[in-house]
Amino acid sequence: MKRVAILGAGGMGTALALLFRPAVPEVVLWSRSDEHASAMSESRVNARHLPGIAIPPGIHITSDLPEALPGADLVVAAVPTAYLRSVMQRACGHLAADVPFLSVVKGIENATFERPSQIIVEAAGERPVAVLSGPSHAEEIARGLPASVVVAGRSAALNQLVQETLSHEAFRVYTNPDAVGVELAGALKNILGLAAGICDGLGFGDNAKAAMITRGLVEIRRLGVAMGGQAATFHGLAGFGDLVTTCYSPFGRNRSVGERVGRGEPLEDILAGMVNVAEGVPTTRSVHALASKIGVEMPITAELHAVLFEGKAPREAVYDLMVRLPKGEWDS
Repeated sequence: MKRVAILGAGGMGTALALLFRPAVPEVVLWSRSDEHASAMSESRVNARHLPGIAIPPGIHITSDLPEALPGADLVVAAVPTAYLRSVMQRACGHLAADVPFLSVVKGIENATFERPSQIIVEAAGERPVAVLSGPSHAEEIARGLPASVVVAGRSAALNQLVQETLSHEAFRVYTNPDAVGVELAGALKNILGLAAGICDGLGFGDNAKAAMITRGLVEIRRLGVAMGGQAATFHGLAGFGDLVTTCYSPFGRNRSVGERVGRGEPLEDILAGMVNVAEGVPTTRSVHALASKIGVEMPITAELHAVLFEGKAPREAVYDLMVRLPKGEWDS
């Protein structure tokens, strides 16, 4: 690859620009905000999302899509799910028909229940799309700390190209043919990140949090398999690996939001004061509706939805989870 365009100048988009730059001569980082792009260009730091991390001169920063996209050998989608479709619709006129995409977007669209890769193809036309997921907080990647992730998609050639381009001594990339499972795992784990944060906010101990994570993995795997993913994927890097990071890391936005909800802060106030997007909040809404539609039992997700959107007290939700009808651990 000679030129990579990254759509989205949040923490992950910026961290990926740093990862691509050693192997790719031209890396372009696009921000939808003129002000944000200008500030980063002048300071060579993404102060809003990755303070203290220098952006090398070889990374070009712009808010102009016609400047960012032409000539790209790969386009990386790194914008929140809620904005992905509109960005893709704006971008499609500046893209060659055969340019592949790599998505690091972790969510499910509310209105359609579609995954990010499906949105990309619908808005920008049929083309190879791969997804990159796993335990990979941007704050650690940008500092060069070790991380391992997985790339998945129908094009083995694109998976291999991404693997070869991004892999180095501090970033290991595995391949996986199960794009559906990898993409769903990356989205669904954010729901459990919120639930883990609520456990922290309520002052529950390690026992409760470990139980929530274990049983939560069961229910997101249940939905993932019903939607065409492979069960094993949810026990890999994109599933269990990312789930552990999301539920325990101090960098986890979803865990932090959940913790504040558990302490009694109104969700609207929390979200209003955030710079970053907590994908788990809209994902909880869409996944709860989807699970109800297709008949998949997701008790933790249902109670979390009640807390976030129906005014249920977090302690009451936990009580209702604990007093459900007893069953065997491996019952479906």
